[in-house]
Amino acid sequence: MNLRTSNNLVVALITISFSLLGLSFILGANPNAIGSIFSFYKLDAQVPAHIMSMIAGFAFCFVGITSLHSHLGFINRALPTVTALVIALVCLLTLFGANRWLASEGGFPVIGSGQGIIKYFAVIPLFLFVFYKDALSDKAHIALNYASVALVLVWIGAMKFFAFEAKGIVTLVETSPFMSWLYQVFSVQGASNVIGVFDIVSVLLLCVGLYIRNAKLILLAGLACCAVFIMTQTFLITAPNALSSSTVLAGLGQFVIKDLWFIANLVIIYHLAVINNTANETVA
Repeated sequence: MNLRTSNNLVVALITISFSLLGLSFILGANPNAIGSIFSFYKLDAQVPAHIMSMIAGFAFCFVGITSLHSHLGFINRALPTVTALVIALVCLLTLFGANRWLASEGGFPVIGSGQGIIKYFAVIPLFLFVFYKDALSDKAHIALNYASVALVLVWIGAMKFFAFEAKGIVTLVETSPFMSWLYQVFSVQGASNVIGVFDIVSVLLLCVGLYIRNAKLILLAGLACCAVFIMTQTFLITAPNALSSSTVLAGLGQFVIKDLWFIANLVIIYHLAVINNTANETVA
């Protein structure tokens, strides 16, 4: 996988994810998601809900479309990059909003709706790699992309040990042909614990592989991490009311489509830590 192939794949994932998210907001499938963000900035009283969704939708679609055009050399790379970074930062700052925290479960670091918000960290290293690769060293790019993957897998993985989260994923797990067997072996909480352990161990092994520069461990751990994000995409097909607008374009869809960003993060890590590193050693 050369640099061009890696870039093409990352840009494709960016274009697909941002365009689908933008479409979901334009159609107003899940207005609460945007409403909570506008509410944090005290704009909900001035801007009607449907207008908020339209603004967000066009902004996301703009990033998806301009990323592709910029990658092809038709427009300036700053256009999609700045827009994407603004979207990411605007969303990430809302983590400090009181409505993101589950006070009944101890507050920090237990997050409610913030689970989807922390995923915006992944956007920053993606655009830096695709459009400003030479601005940072390979090690810096690897560190940023790994940090994004580690944040979401450790954080969300750790939440699987809480009862409210274990109960919250029952519908998704029991209808999945790939995961339903867990409930035949473990209890609801036990199955959730297994998922949490898998998430955390996978990303920790990836960290070890990167630290000791072991290509095989990086590949295996990276595939394990990638499997987590690929599995979430299958929920769009296996979840109740799958492939309906209420699933693909509403809360579930908006939540799991963002996982395409982490697949892109892992592609970058593999390219820089394995492919690029191997090529450099060969030349040396």
